[in-house]
Amino acid sequence: MAVISESLAEGEYEELVQTKPWLEVTVGLTRQYPLGAFGGVIVVVMIFMAVFADVLTPYDPEENAFEFMLTAPNLEYWMGTDQFGRDILTRLIYGSRTALFVGFSCAFIGAIVGLVLGVASAYFGGRFDLIFQRVMDVFMAFPLIITAMAIVSIFGTGTQNVIIAITIPFIPRCARVVRSSALAIREIPYVDAARALGYTHTRIILRHMTPNVMAPFLIMISAFVGQAILLEASLSYLGLGVQEPTPAWGLMLQGGAEEYAESAPWVAIWPGVAISLAVFGFNLFGDALRDALDPKLRSL
Repeated sequence: MAVISESLAEGEYEELVQTKPWLEVTVGLTRQYPLGAFGGVIVVVMIFMAVFADVLTPYDPEENAFEFMLTAPNLEYWMGTDQFGRDILTRLIYGSRTALFVGFSCAFIGAIVGLVLGVASAYFGGRFDLIFQRVMDVFMAFPLIITAMAIVSIFGTGTQNVIIAITIPFIPRCARVVRSSALAIREIPYVDAARALGYTHTRIILRHMTPNVMAPFLIMISAFVGQAILLEASLSYLGLGVQEPTPAWGLMLQGGAEEYAESAPWVAIWPGVAISLAVFGFNLFGDALRDALDPKLRSL
């Protein structure tokens, strides 16, 4: 973006900014948070591949072609083929759909439920808050992957059950962060004024307190997406997540990590690179979002 502004004449750039104010915001944020902008580019590329997967590749991601098994990267198959003769690049592109669907679903559902529960816990306080926080402590005592594996073992495998398994451990983590912000908001006079006017608890929580904790909520969502993608890949790699023949990066890694590590390393390398880039991109974007939304960090 900085190159764009330098290549234009000063008058032309000012005129362009006046007609398109979003450009000024984009350029300013890119200059201030270059790593966050890089992460945003990775996220946008992933979304683009997921949306236009049918156009970007001519191959069927689920069709076996045994005559082309374990073909090395060439001009026809840029990243080679897997043990079933399927184009790896095609499955990576379609796998971004699975990764983003699971990632955004788990992040939004877990964060929204955690948002409401965290604000409600801070608002009511007392015994309700005490009991609720102890329940949250029980869930947070276990690592994310252990909790997700336990839930999958109960509900079974499949995309829907994987989303449930990843979403549940996200809820207490978001609720705890949101609660800490909502505790301060609860003491602000306008909340007391809303009570005095006879507003219901539901209206006070959803309309007067929840909008004021959106900054940590948005930061948690951006962090959860990357974690959800990594958890989905981990569960699929262990055989507890998305099942064949659905394109998923964890499944691709499972199919070539050990058996073909020496004879066909590209089978495992490319899915690993895709997972790493996706998590890296969302983490960079989330860090920049945190810096932009946190007033303490903006003042430094």
